[in-house]
Amino acid sequence: LLLLVGFAGATGQWQDLGEKDASIITVPNGGPWGDWAWPDMCLKGSYASGVSFKVEPPQGVMEDDTALNGIRLHCSHSGNPSGGYIIESQSGRWGRWSEVQWCSHREHLVSFALRVQAPHRGLLRDEVAATSTRFACSDGHVLEGPGSAWGQWGSWSPQCPGAVCGIQTQQDPVRGLKRDDTALNDLRLFCC
Repeated sequence: LLLLVGFAGATGQWQDLGEKDASIITVPNGGPWGDWAWPDMCLKGSYASGVSFKVEPPQGVMEDDTALNGIRLHCSHSGNPSGGYIIESQSGRWGRWSEVQWCSHREHLVSFALRVQAPHRGLLRDEVAATSTRFACSDGHVLEGPGSAWGQWGSWSPQCPGAVCGIQTQQDPVRGLKRDDTALNDLRLFCC
């Protein structure tokens, strides 16, 4: 599903994707580094009702931190986790996956917020970008990732008119030894 031709990265809005009957929700506080990876979508008729997070714990004073590296959405029919499956845009290489957090039975994800460490822009500072994510379920319950406490929470995205059915991440590529990596910088969710 390549719907993003010409998408200009507008923030804090949802945008109609035309014939695919989907829209995109974003937040205005994503990190500035990296490129948008491929989108991944739930199968038609299913929606994201769970989420898991790939997080690198703090590495210590003289080491490079990346914090939030990836997000997986767990798609299912009617919010039933049995028989569900995972979708994932690109994830960073560091950290471990958390246990899945689920919305209540028959509920689904509808919006999100990012915690982001603002750029330091200094030679001796460790840039991290996205450090944690919150997802709101259709019943108002909030699922929060086990990410770092660094940075500030931004505003919530607009709420999906239906349900979250896809994901796309902005990832900073691996920079190598003695370079500053940030991994996940920003997130877009698709609504169906």
